[in-house]
Amino acid sequence: MSCGDTSDQSRRFCVLSWDQVQRLDSILGEAVPIHGRGNFPTLSVQPRQIVQVVRARLEERGVCVKDVRLNGSAASYVLHQDTGLGYKDLDLIFGVSLKDDQAFRLVKDVVLDCLFDFLPAGVSKERITALTLKEAYVQKLVKVCNDTDRWSLISLSNNTGKNVELKFVDSLRRQFEFSVDSFQICLDSLLLFDRCSETPMSESFHPTVIGESVYGDFKEAMDHLCQRTIATRSPEEIRGGGLLKYCHLLVRGFTASSEKDMKHMQRYMCSRFFIDFSDIGEQQRKLEAYLQNHFAGMEHKRYECLMTLHHVVNESTVCLMGHERRQTLSLISMLALKVLAEQNAIPTVTNVTCYYQPAPYVQDINFSNYYIAHVQPPQLSPCSNLYQTWLPCS
Repeated sequence: MSCGDTSDQSRRFCVLSWDQVQRLDSILGEAVPIHGRGNFPTLSVQPRQIVQVVRARLEERGVCVKDVRLNGSAASYVLHQDTGLGYKDLDLIFGVSLKDDQAFRLVKDVVLDCLFDFLPAGVSKERITALTLKEAYVQKLVKVCNDTDRWSLISLSNNTGKNVELKFVDSLRRQFEFSVDSFQICLDSLLLFDRCSETPMSESFHPTVIGESVYGDFKEAMDHLCQRTIATRSPEEIRGGGLLKYCHLLVRGFTASSEKDMKHMQRYMCSRFFIDFSDIGEQQRKLEAYLQNHFAGMEHKRYECLMTLHHVVNESTVCLMGHERRQTLSLISMLALKVLAEQNAIPTVTNVTCYYQPAPYVQDINFSNYYIAHVQPPQLSPCSNLYQTWLPCS
């Protein structure tokens, strides 16, 4: 990997090595299933195919695509495959102009129209509409339009959590949570090579691919990625404060670059999280969705993540009233208990104490039959100290 001069702008960029280009090419060529709801068939899509089709259709409709980038955990994996994080979603960013509502609608219509191209042979398309395809294959549609951010997201469904996420960005003030997920890789040169070169890539003949760290310093962010270091700035600017991702990184073996600074930032993370998710129902939905999307195939780590979150919230939350704080901590504890039950990890021992606390805001969860041993690390959640109002039951 070769880097340019040390000016502020050039420090953001770096040229990918041959090994990294090979990993990138492999990811773009790997068939990803897009699962349909109901009786709709599964679509098999290569990321490079959907990028090329969507880009061509946008340009046919008069939309100029400035560039296309691979973002997030997949970009981090390309740069350093031994992060311990792997990658789930394939985040693809299209740089476009979204000046009005018509532009947002056009982007959505183009993506849905492109899905027709990937329907298997033999499927009758006459009675299938764009609305039908949206209901069948789109997991999430997001539109953000304000003074600082203008972008939209279309997430295509995958039952294993490996969603293909197409993000169309005009402007986006905050593009990363932590330095280790701040990487973006420009795909234009590789896609152009696909179209124009009849000679296969080799170490001596391959396109120049540029990576960027929107954290601001590529080398520093790369060092953090290789050394599993947690670093960020201004977490209050991140939706949710980056709180859940922070706990996720801790569980995956990452450590803070500065323990003192990170303790200080934990307060900002918690404050922003409870600003964005102030209602206990919203908190439950957010936690359940995060566990489902980020721990598929690693269910055994969910409990540890929740206990880490419990510790951070208990230690660093200063923006909540006492009863609100206890309510959130109770929710986290009960979700952790549910995770243990799903894993059949509830210990069957005698002479243990069971605690309960009525929680009317949690629906369809009945923990009254569970006998709970002291499975939490005592330094994280000493229940006898946190919940003075809980009642012992036999």
